[in-house]
Amino acid sequence: MTSSPPITGLVLGSGSARGWGHIGAIRALQEHSISPRIICGCSIGALVGASLACHRLDELEHWARHLSTRDIIRLLDFSLHGGGVIQGDRLLESFCLYVNDVLIEQLDTGYGAIATNLDNGHECWLQNGSLLDAVRASIALPGLFSPFRYQDQWLVDGGLVNPLPVSMCRAMGADIVIAINLNNGLVGNHVRAKGRETRLALALQESEFLQKIAAGVAERAKTILPSARSPERIPGIMEVMTGAIDIMQDRITRSCLITDPPDILVSPRLAHMGLLEFDRAEEGIEEGYQSVLAAIRQGDFRSIL
Repeated sequence: MTSSPPITGLVLGSGSARGWGHIGAIRALQEHSISPRIICGCSIGALVGASLACHRLDELEHWARHLSTRDIIRLLDFSLHGGGVIQGDRLLESFCLYVNDVLIEQLDTGYGAIATNLDNGHECWLQNGSLLDAVRASIALPGLFSPFRYQDQWLVDGGLVNPLPVSMCRAMGADIVIAINLNNGLVGNHVRAKGRETRLALALQESEFLQKIAAGVAERAKTILPSARSPERIPGIMEVMTGAIDIMQDRITRSCLITDPPDILVSPRLAHMGLLEFDRAEEGIEEGYQSVLAAIRQGDFRSIL
């Protein structure tokens, strides 16, 4: 009597723009015929995982690789209302183009996304119902994107409670869990590249959108990137917020890895990428790809290869 092959699960962690690294990691896994039967994601990991689960990853990758800095500025909906400095509607609309409007139960792989209940702080496992709604709830980063109303609850980014949901993946039946951690080494690695600073600041200043909105909101929007200020100035609200989120998720991820370690852990080196630098897909994808290949060469995948 032959035994059934082990069920492989893939966990895609939070990390906002660093999440493009997940695409490269998945490509390397596919090249080695590693196909997860269960996919669990948090925040950007929930988005990429959903795109993979509904066979739209090629389209998402093509779109990501062609994003420019000005595209990102146009997609970020700066607002003083709606529960977020950035309401995220335009960015969400773009993301939704690469996730099918289907029920999670209709997917041919197991899928789960992590979100946080804003009222009580509880971890929410989204394993059924609308795939799009699950993604929208999981990526609702506090202060940046508006909370999402889901089944009579206000939900926000799952990275507040479980940035790397290994526990969820095991609970869904995975025998071997591969986890892609994007929050490695974030603290102390907010590197500013002066060339990018100049380019990003220029894009913000020239943005047609920013020229049309009120001066107060424009100033708030300019603080979204470190490039908006000189090193001597006090960090702006968005810089403080994104830096604090990085520190928080770095610490929570470390705790999660102690309590729920995966069988295989891959940690792409993407700490230098800002949370909202979605225009850096090329380097993010490449680093994710190379990180998995390095882990394979080191023998980390010997249990499934």
